[in-house]
Amino acid sequence: MFDFLKKKLKDSIDKAGEKLGLKKKEPEKKIEEEPIEREDILKTAEKIKEINKSAKGIEDTPEKKLKKTEKELKEFGKRQEKKTKEEIKEIEQSFEKKEEKKPEKKKEEEKPLSEIEKLENDFEKIKEKTIESEYITEDGEDGVKQLAKGLEKIKQSISEKPDNSSEKRSGLFGIIKKVIEKKVSKEEFDSIFEDIKLSLLENNVAYEVVELIKNSLEKELVGNTITRNKFEEIIKKTISKTIENILIEPDVDKLLEEIKKGKPYVMMFVGVNGVGKTTCLAKTAKWLMDKNFKVVFSASDTFRAASIEQLEEHAKNLGVKVIKHQYGADAAAVAFDAITHAKQKGIDIVLIDTAGRQQANVNLMAELEKIKRVCSPDISIFCADALTGNDAVEQAREFYKIVEFNYSILNKTDVDRKGGAVLSVAYITKKPILFLGTGQNYGDLEVFRKQKVIEKLFNE
Repeated sequence: MFDFLKKKLKDSIDKAGEKLGLKKKEPEKKIEEEPIEREDILKTAEKIKEINKSAKGIEDTPEKKLKKTEKELKEFGKRQEKKTKEEIKEIEQSFEKKEEKKPEKKKEEEKPLSEIEKLENDFEKIKEKTIESEYITEDGEDGVKQLAKGLEKIKQSISEKPDNSSEKRSGLFGIIKKVIEKKVSKEEFDSIFEDIKLSLLENNVAYEVVELIKNSLEKELVGNTITRNKFEEIIKKTISKTIENILIEPDVDKLLEEIKKGKPYVMMFVGVNGVGKTTCLAKTAKWLMDKNFKVVFSASDTFRAASIEQLEEHAKNLGVKVIKHQYGADAAAVAFDAITHAKQKGIDIVLIDTAGRQQANVNLMAELEKIKRVCSPDISIFCADALTGNDAVEQAREFYKIVEFNYSILNKTDVDRKGGAVLSVAYITKKPILFLGTGQNYGDLEVFRKQKVIEKLFNE
């Protein structure tokens, strides 16, 4: 569950970060060079040997001699300069002896250097070392020139800030901060959310839920300064919090306590054709029987061909009795008989199977309303197929108008790679999801836990 939505969300969050300049694009993979053939290597080796042979015994070229001479002249110049300095120093010392000693002036208190002065001093030291090492950058630019350019950029960034700015004293921090932080405007937010919105809609998340997520994200992002490291975290955290507020967990312990009090406890299952409602009823029966409750089935689907036989097959596998009438009989009457049987035999729970019907079928929806009115079930459970996506949302919306069910069960969540139906049904109905159907066996029914759903959405 959520495989597609998880991938889509991750891609859209990455795109959002790139649009705001808060996420670097992944470097393109270098195309691997074609392997060099062994014959080419041997040929090249032979050529190198020939060149080395021809080079032996050749005297230095004029260029090499010139470079050697220049080096010697440079060393000679340094020696002469040192000698001249020493002579000048001796002359100055002889003059100092003749002059009268003048009172020394008080040294002025040294003023603290400004940031720019500090940078200039550092630059001079680096410049000297660079000249000594004859440093040249990889792109061929003179090292001193490149350093000078960097200094000018830093000086400009400092001088542009107001004097009272704390960032003025932080040197390069001001420039780095601009790169890793971004204040998000309303227009930028609308642009980056478009990808997130499409990801959600494509994965069966209802439009109402998308708008809810948008409003939550807008409050967290618009007008706020977001750091590169926190951008993705804020989006995930906000979406997780919104989903957590949407989803409602069932209080299973409370439900079991209510079942013990009301004998018999009546549960009615509703839903459209083909969503696995009857199988869902059988799985719920197995879950209840494992908790030592006695159950009986009411075959109140008297409309669909072979529906009674299907329920009887499940009952046979589980060792449960079925109360049934003929096809075309009053569905409410069958349910009433099942409740009477349970009272007489001391059975804990009656599970009522109803005919699958489309929400637009007025007559069948009216029949469902009649069953509820005659039998007064303790709870009604809406069954849906997670794979039907937004159709499941519309079904839940219409069935709730007639039945006002208490819980939902979503089947086939083990093969639903989108997952949006879970969020949408929970939001539209404002009712807990009781179980998730996770397979074809009777034991493949999982009590709904919202934290597990959120973990599936964002965990790698």
